[in-house]
Amino acid sequence: MSIIETTDLNYFYQDGENRRYILRDINCTFEKGKFYTILGQSGSGKTTFLSLISALDSPKSGVISYEGKDLKEIGYEKYRRNNIGIIFQSYNLVPYMTAVENVLVAMSITNNALPENEKEVAYNLLDYIGLTRTKANRMVNKLSGGEQQRVAIARALATNVELILADEPTGNLDEDMENEIIDIFKKLAHEHNKCVIVVTHSNEIAQQSDETLYLEKGKIRRIER
Repeated sequence: MSIIETTDLNYFYQDGENRRYILRDINCTFEKGKFYTILGQSGSGKTTFLSLISALDSPKSGVISYEGKDLKEIGYEKYRRNNIGIIFQSYNLVPYMTAVENVLVAMSITNNALPENEKEVAYNLLDYIGLTRTKANRMVNKLSGGEQQRVAIARALATNVELILADEPTGNLDEDMENEIIDIFKKLAHEHNKCVIVVTHSNEIAQQSDETLYLEKGKIRRIER
């Protein structure tokens, strides 16, 4: 069964009587246990699509369903708080907090059941994605770009969600660090049964995913291996 599905999804800008479609009649499904990539030229609607399935924006028409339930029925804020983790290219961390404090902030706003020893869980998450306790206690603006992206991944995982969404998460990283981050995404999908969806411009990253979708002129298609 799919974890997230779009049905006749449309997004456009209205200019008088004219409509400029960014996404048109998008129908696709995503399953747990898989690592997906979404490719497309600049301006093809990749980020718009990610914004819609992460409920940062709402479609003009069509339905987005999470585990068979319309996001409108779930409630956008509740869905963002309890069902998804979002990873941004610019990290979006709180700069005056340490790495572990950034993770704890995410844990404090979810309604999901979490262990009582939240701080230890946060340290363990950071350790799992390759950040030592010493670095976990540093202010995030004292960490490298790759280390900050690891904090962002740990923060996305901290609320015990099944769906991880990432917008160009390796765009600011060198090739070695990019590969390490992609290995984390693959591990999350294949070993922890998460659904991981990454928007990227990189064919190299796409080739490492289980399935790739390509956005072009408002339409989406799956790329056959």
